[in-house]
Amino acid sequence: MISLNFPEPEFTFKNEAGRTWILDTIRGRYIALTPEEWVRQNVLAYLCKVMGYPSGLISVEKELKFNQMKRRYDIVIYDNNRQPWMLVECKEPDTPINDITLRQLLQYHNVLQCPYWMLSNGKYHFCAAVKGGAVEWLTALPAYNI
Repeated sequence: MISLNFPEPEFTFKNEAGRTWILDTIRGRYIALTPEEWVRQNVLAYLCKVMGYPSGLISVEKELKFNQMKRRYDIVIYDNNRQPWMLVECKEPDTPINDITLRQLLQYHNVLQCPYWMLSNGKYHFCAAVKGGAVEWLTALPAYNI
């Protein structure tokens, strides 16, 4: 497990149709604020503001196909050559990070083949490096220096 201290939130909200919405600066639009979205936005803020990952190379909730089924990954960070570099799976805070969440991430990884993975429910965060089929669980997020 790695330790992350999310930055002080600087989010923009709006209330509409009885719901609260949060501005996703990566997607450039308001998204319904759910517990999972809160985690996703805090992870994005951490990756960009604290780790310095380039927001222009981050993709959020895009569709991919796995065994003829359409799925949506949470976050993918690309390298400077526009190749998938890190796959991030976010869960709401009450969802445990376990074999089920890891299997979901691995399904996406089979399509994307990222050298890094991250799993977070906002409370617990895990990151791994993948090289030649070997997985090494990390104690910190990798620096973006590619």
